[in-house]
Amino acid sequence: MPHFISPMIRRRPSAEELHAASANQESAPSPIEQNIDFSQIAQSSTEQNEQPQIPPDVRVSEGGFRQIRDESLVLLSQGITHRIERSEEGPFQIFVEPEKRRMAQIQIRLYHRENPPRDENPPLPLKFSLQPLWVLAIPIACTLLDFSDISIQMHNAGIADASKILRGEWWRTITAMTLHADSRHLASNLISGFLALSLLHYRIPLAKLVPFLAVASAVANFFVALTVQTSFRSLGFSGFVFATIGCLAVIEFRLMPRETHGMLRRFAPLCGAASLAVFLGLGENADILGHLYGFIAGLLCGFIPTKKALRWGTPSAATDILGVLAYCALFAVGWTLAI
Repeated sequence: MPHFISPMIRRRPSAEELHAASANQESAPSPIEQNIDFSQIAQSSTEQNEQPQIPPDVRVSEGGFRQIRDESLVLLSQGITHRIERSEEGPFQIFVEPEKRRMAQIQIRLYHRENPPRDENPPLPLKFSLQPLWVLAIPIACTLLDFSDISIQMHNAGIADASKILRGEWWRTITAMTLHADSRHLASNLISGFLALSLLHYRIPLAKLVPFLAVASAVANFFVALTVQTSFRSLGFSGFVFATIGCLAVIEFRLMPRETHGMLRRFAPLCGAASLAVFLGLGENADILGHLYGFIAGLLCGFIPTKKALRWGTPSAATDILGVLAYCALFAVGWTLAI
């Protein structure tokens, strides 16, 4: 009968089976004898996990939607693939592959050179300029000479006397701008004048507009005398300062984007300048009429530069020296007639 062995009962191996198992155990190497190089295994696994890294895209432009839209059309016309994203701060951005960065920048630069943005009014930069000093040099020199001991009665000869102006001494409307009552009066006009002229310098070279502002201030002094028609006397550079504020307000008004046409926001520069003029123009001994007429005359001067010159900027040229000479000649003529 065949002998069945239950699977639950452990069978004792025979002598032949024990001999074969020991022979196999002796022939198989142990883990130590195999001398496995685990560093090579880790390196090979790392190489398998590493994929070829693709360099990230680079940003070539940032700006508003309309700007980025036009630049995207330019890149598409040149077959330059790109993508558009919007940053957390708000502006839109264009990204291209690193090898296409230079070509994309060249195409965008060429586009803006031929089609500069027309509807934008960039904010005035915050920087320090010495340009207003040559404008303020004449009132500083005349006032210090008037305060000195070598004065030749400049105060009486150059002050704006309404009755004398109406009798034909029109040069007093010019000479009065270079005189001041005291050092406090001079300092206030110099500080406010320097700030106003600095802002104007960011929009257009001063030599192109300062002669017109000087003439406008003299005309304002004449209208003060014509309005008062008494022995009213005035002096100071404040009329010129208010003319500069009015001129700058009109320039900013003309540069407002087209999207604000017909809206109250478009008149923000004019309203702000008018509020500033009222705040600075009122005082105990202030020449209120001179400040008012000077501001109005400055508003008219703001229409003298062309809008194209204001929008795209006008670099300084050698011909600007004529504006400097005209400004100096105006006061030289006035003082020559006064003395």
